[in-house]
Amino acid sequence: MEIQAINQIQLLIRLIPIFPLLGFILNGLLNKKLPEKLCGWIASLSVFISFTLSSWAFLILIGLPVEARSIQASWFDWIIIDPFNASFGFLYDPLSAVMMLVVTGVGFLIHVYSIGYMRGDGGTSRYFAFLNLFTFSMLALVMANNLLLLYLGWEGVGLCSYLLIGFWFHKKSATDAGMKAFIVNRVGDFGFALGIFLLFWTFVGAGHPTINLAEINHLAPEVLAGTGVVTIITLLLFLGATGKSAQIPLYVWLPDAMEGPTPVSALIHAATMVTAGVYMVSRLSALYMLAPISMAVVAIIGAATAIFAATIGTVQNDIKRVLAYSTVSQLGYMFLACGVGAFATGIFHLMTHAFFKALLFLGAGSVMHALAGELDMRRMGGVKKYMPVTFATMLIATLAISGVPLFSGFFSKDEILYKAFSAQHGSPILWGIGLVAAVLTSFYMFRLIFMTFLGPSRMDPEVEHHAHESPRVMTIPLLILAFLTIVGGYVGLPQALGGGNWFENFLEPVFAGEHQVAGEAANNSHSLEYLLMLASIVAAAIGIFGAYRFYIANPEKPKRLAEKFKGIYNTLLNKYYVDEFYSAVVVQPLITLGLFFWKITDLRGIDAIANGLAQLFGWMSSKIRFAQTGLVRNYALLFVIGVIFLIGFVFFR
Repeated sequence: MEIQAINQIQLLIRLIPIFPLLGFILNGLLNKKLPEKLCGWIASLSVFISFTLSSWAFLILIGLPVEARSIQASWFDWIIIDPFNASFGFLYDPLSAVMMLVVTGVGFLIHVYSIGYMRGDGGTSRYFAFLNLFTFSMLALVMANNLLLLYLGWEGVGLCSYLLIGFWFHKKSATDAGMKAFIVNRVGDFGFALGIFLLFWTFVGAGHPTINLAEINHLAPEVLAGTGVVTIITLLLFLGATGKSAQIPLYVWLPDAMEGPTPVSALIHAATMVTAGVYMVSRLSALYMLAPISMAVVAIIGAATAIFAATIGTVQNDIKRVLAYSTVSQLGYMFLACGVGAFATGIFHLMTHAFFKALLFLGAGSVMHALAGELDMRRMGGVKKYMPVTFATMLIATLAISGVPLFSGFFSKDEILYKAFSAQHGSPILWGIGLVAAVLTSFYMFRLIFMTFLGPSRMDPEVEHHAHESPRVMTIPLLILAFLTIVGGYVGLPQALGGGNWFENFLEPVFAGEHQVAGEAANNSHSLEYLLMLASIVAAAIGIFGAYRFYIANPEKPKRLAEKFKGIYNTLLNKYYVDEFYSAVVVQPLITLGLFFWKITDLRGIDAIANGLAQLFGWMSSKIRFAQTGLVRNYALLFVIGVIFLIGFVFFR
């Protein structure tokens, strides 16, 4: 039975990526020949089939013994240089199983939502083709059994991000945002590529020429333990993660990425692509556990990003940008978990975050759909009465991300803070930073709810006249995500609350050292966990109460505080001027250098040579063109003279 189950899984994981690829090909090739609605349903059906197959494979996997839950299969071998081999191959284990369900499940709901959201927009087939290509690339990334295929999927989602952010290419702001995302990610990807090269070179030097992820994790203690190179490798790999997952210092692309369609924000910049860095670090946990310096860097960058982005989010007025900085902050929490060795906890928050953040973005899109594209929360207010379903679902997501008990975000965020405090690699300082970020999170998220849905209306009368709830094709995905947001956290219910933390136990065999972190936590009494849990609840309550006092009870107070602390307010509103700093220190010098080389190398070098040759041949042609008179008799005379010279040469040589 076990062999039969493994064979079934191998067949399924070969099939799962095919359907989004087929959807991409159909929508891409047929383009404008398909009706708009059919394009959306082809794309949605392809992802739904992949989700169904992923669910089937998952059910088979959990029925297998723990030691048999790592299965590999491939489409074909693309590099065979004995003894080295690289294939278009897949690794199916608890980690990839969870990621595949998130990618296809949340992705399917966003595809369906897009049918309503993108109705009447030009280029629908192109939009859905890009969505399907993204889904295929993301599946290749999380299913890859080797670093080469993982990197191919990594670059694929980067390309799709560029295409989807700049989907409305007639808007300069959208094309600029797409280019910014592409360039910033190239910086991180360069480090990621160097890390892969150095890792391969090190393993080759040790007599193990492999890029297979399972083999790397298995051989890492033998090859890399006690060497300084493992620190360099993991830091280079983490540089790639900071780009893809928008961490300090490469986070700047993600807020601007909100220029793309809102479902794109939900799919790429909340639920899937931006979590690729967290997945990669977790997948290579065996390397990071051998590099304590790198672990510390991951934890510190994660904690710093969490609070840094949260402070910016407290004053943003664009509803999507609030959610964008929230995403950056929540990704920081995930890296904080990975940095203290709690990889399963980081993946747990990745999953719950996919539910509630996708719901928040789609809810924001629903508001925009009803209010003629309005993004500024200062021009909203009182929307609840027009959009009760959108309000209720977004409120559920806000309660979850704020860490309110009984919602999914409470369980995953609380577990991160607990591990940040109690794990061997954790510290009270990291916990304290995470706790302050939790206060800010609940504050800016309820600020969004209060400014958008409650209080007096500040809408334009014409906009308010047409305000309405979104169609069912958009609200049904919201309701499903709301359900997942409520129940999704209970798979990780901790022992202190009467659960067995099934999710962590399910993922534990994948991660090196996870049992050690779990053991350290188990040695602590439940009283410590209850105390830290209480602190998390109080933090959420403080943020909610503060938002209520500022934006419901006394809505004029934020304006007075902004005027009183104008310097701090403007600094936060302008995002600490980081974009301006990068522009002055990096972008403008590079543009100046590029213009210099253009003038010296291109204009005075290449162009000068090309123009000089053109002038030379022009001068030469002007001297000999007199022979081209256009008169037949002249050409006949020259012909005769040539024949005479030829005959003379033959007879008198």
